Amino acid sequence: MKYIVILGDGMADWPIKEFGDKTILQKAHKPYMDMMARLGRCGMYKTVPDGYTPGSEVANMAVMGYDVPKVFQGRGVLEAANMGIELGNDDMGMRCNLICIENGNIKNHSAGHITTEEADQLIRFLDKELGNDTVHFHTGIQYRHLLVIKNGNKDLECTPPHDVPGSPFRPLLVKAKTPGAQQTADLLNSLILRSQEILEQHPINIARKQAGKDMANSIWPWSPGYRPQMEPVSSKFPHIKSCSVISAVDLIKGIGHYAGMKVIDVEGATGLFNTNYENKANAAIDALRTDNFVYVHVEAPDEAGHEGNVPLKLQTVEDLDRRLIGSIFEAVKNWDEPVAFAVLPDHPTPCLHRTHTSDAIPFLIYYPGIEPDSVQCYDEQSCKAGSYGTIEGTRFADIFLNIHK
Repeated sequence: MKYIVILGDGMADWPIKEFGDKTILQKAHKPYMDMMARLGRCGMYKTVPDGYTPGSEVANMAVMGYDVPKVFQGRGVLEAANMGIELGNDDMGMRCNLICIENGNIKNHSAGHITTEEADQLIRFLDKELGNDTVHFHTGIQYRHLLVIKNGNKDLECTPPHDVPGSPFRPLLVKAKTPGAQQTADLLNSLILRSQEILEQHPINIARKQAGKDMANSIWPWSPGYRPQMEPVSSKFPHIKSCSVISAVDLIKGIGHYAGMKVIDVEGATGLFNTNYENKANAAIDALRTDNFVYVHVEAPDEAGHEGNVPLKLQTVEDLDRRLIGSIFEAVKNWDEPVAFAVLPDHPTPCLHRTHTSDAIPFLIYYPGIEPDSVQCYDEQSCKAGSYGTIEGTRFADIFLNIHK
């Protein structure tokens, strides 16, 4: 048996009035997901442990079978791994967004989806102007970058910027949870305010403003942590001899790195609605020829959810079904060695809410010969009747990756 997880980030949603109170998954034309739900088995999965912010870092680690409270160290350190940055024992890593501030409010978390080429110039500029022996900025992808603070204290209260579009930024500045973290909080807030002073007049931002685009006129650091200690997937599941991860997002690649998975880069993978689904599908098919387990992550539905763009999110779900899931299914359905499929989001990103929630998400599992349950289509309501019930923690990986060992 080979295994493939296809994860549509933020794909689950709430009922939408203009769809007659159907969710996007209920409204979407998705014949392959519905077919596998009908022929397979379904359930609901609480991916985010109580007390944790519903982020992709926490949810994807859970889906991969990790006990989040034991291993989670923040988002930035996971992204650092894929950026080739090895954190020292005295380094604290943080995700560092380039964001757009307008009239004192956080307009968006992505600086209008700034390109990596533009962002690289800004991050290099920030490191030159604000970096020193203690502070270092590293370029990531698009708006997602890394800030490393030597001897930083991670006992901080940081607000993910995608959770608060339209909110005044000053009340959301970094706060220390303990007295020992106050110096780190003060340093980070100083960096935020100083970045706003120097980014506004950078040629990149002047050009963006003239073109009618949102400026990348502030940094926003969040999700602090230290280097995580994660057991490789092949150690947790000894019959999984080799495994790989496919994503456009540094975070997911970083989790894969610490999980001992091969990280596969795909030409044209963007993390947005225009990602190259066909290339990702072909990469997954090629990986399945040699690997036991392939994890395919698609960011596009999440980004559409953050934008509150209902038609775009519907499109991303239909593209995921037709251009990725369908292509993979048709390619492997007659292989001598059967392939087990799992399809799920990591968390909901409701368009009405424009950020992540901790609601349980629907999942399906299909492989040749599985005894189906009564579920006839894949969505948030139908899967509640699935035979797996509602699960949480590491249970999903324990079920899926132990099929026909």
